[in-house]
Amino acid sequence: MIRAKNTVANLGFYQLCQRLPGVAKPVLRRLAKRHLRDGSTVDPHFTPSYRPWDQRMCLVPDADLFKVLNSGAADIVTGHIDTVTEKGVLLKSGDHLDAEILVTATGLRLVPAGGVEFTIDGETVDLARHYTYRGMMLSGVPNLALCLGYTNASWTLRADLASLYVCRLLNHMQRSGYRVARPVSHHDTSPQPLLGLTSGYVARRKAFFRNRVHGARG
Repeated sequence: MIRAKNTVANLGFYQLCQRLPGVAKPVLRRLAKRHLRDGSTVDPHFTPSYRPWDQRMCLVPDADLFKVLNSGAADIVTGHIDTVTEKGVLLKSGDHLDAEILVTATGLRLVPAGGVEFTIDGETVDLARHYTYRGMMLSGVPNLALCLGYTNASWTLRADLASLYVCRLLNHMQRSGYRVARPVSHHDTSPQPLLGLTSGYVARRKAFFRNRVHGARG
């Protein structure tokens, strides 16, 4: 019952953010302001320019981030990096942030299927030209399963579900004597984004993540 409640709550909030961002954004802003001793820090640090869940949301269920900020043990700075200096980071605003250690958590490059190149009968498979079936198989490509997690929930949760499906598929193929499993896409289905995010690391690979189909035939 607790699992069902959490699932419904998470899905409901995600749908609210996507369908009624004008309602969800003030709610998130008020929640952040409630936990911050200095409410003025909500702007601009907790009011991004994009809509809720257009990019992955950093959730703080136990408010530990806000507790550290309130204690004065840490500061939060929002800005654009101009360059890295010998003593820290220089922002485009002209402010300099002194630092002994830099954790480079930007510039992520998504590499589909770990960079493996696929061929069928000697022809290279262009992943961007194929639809996905259940988010893990590619239309027209035989005996191939990929791992693609959720963007609005735990990534490993969907990976687990995909693994269970692949095991059921392999068992079915073995029992029935099949050697090939290959999804076939509907010709009347228009391409949809595979990852519905506007994050920079997704936008840089949008050529691959542009195709998605829910109703492909197995």
